[in-house]
Amino acid sequence: MTRYVSAGRTVTGKVRKHNEDSILVRDEVGLWVVADGLGGHSAGDYASSMIVERLGALPRSGSALDFIEAIEDTLSQVNAELLQTAAARGVDLIGSTVVVLVHDGDYMLCGWVGDSRVYCFEDGQLRQITRDHVHGGDDDVTHFGAPATPAQAGSGVLTRAVGAEERLFVDWVVAGNRPGMGFVLCSDGINKEMSDAELDDECRRHPQPQDLVASLFDLAMSRAGRDNISAVVVRIQE
Repeated sequence: MTRYVSAGRTVTGKVRKHNEDSILVRDEVGLWVVADGLGGHSAGDYASSMIVERLGALPRSGSALDFIEAIEDTLSQVNAELLQTAAARGVDLIGSTVVVLVHDGDYMLCGWVGDSRVYCFEDGQLRQITRDHVHGGDDDVTHFGAPATPAQAGSGVLTRAVGAEERLFVDWVVAGNRPGMGFVLCSDGINKEMSDAELDDECRRHPQPQDLVASLFDLAMSRAGRDNISAVVVRIQE
């Protein structure tokens, strides 16, 4: 039976006052999650921690597709509760991005909402397997909806987030499950501080998840550390 090893970490970074990211590592059921509460909005940490708490309590039984359906149902419930909470508090949005990786015997399933990412590393090559739900430029602060101020006009606009709209759509992609493959789940605090080429280089140098996580955080924190920084690394055992 194919097995895996994993490691994860989240830190506040060097600029933000609070960590609005949350991570989940559930090796026992083959589930890994990174959620990034939306910066600049009310209670981003509340949104991301709710996602991780609910998925952390989710039992796995039946097929992988049954588990995926349960994950989607859970995220939809969280989406509805966040909308209700935002309305009750009189704020525009309480939301979060999320990426989910699920292990199955023959494949890996990756789901996402927003601009947190999953990369796959295999045969010495890194590729991003998610597609950011973002329209516009790449800036320090990605927000949902129209720019609130002229200064935000060039920044990225999230087109999808948990807690943003009444109907939640989760995109999914199927990836391989072969010995030696690695997966990196990360919030945008990672890709704000390093290029994909640098991430590729770190994956080559550090095949073991614990070492790779340590290296990524050392690199991100040696730079501006503009955002919260979160990563989970999963490697299929050879």
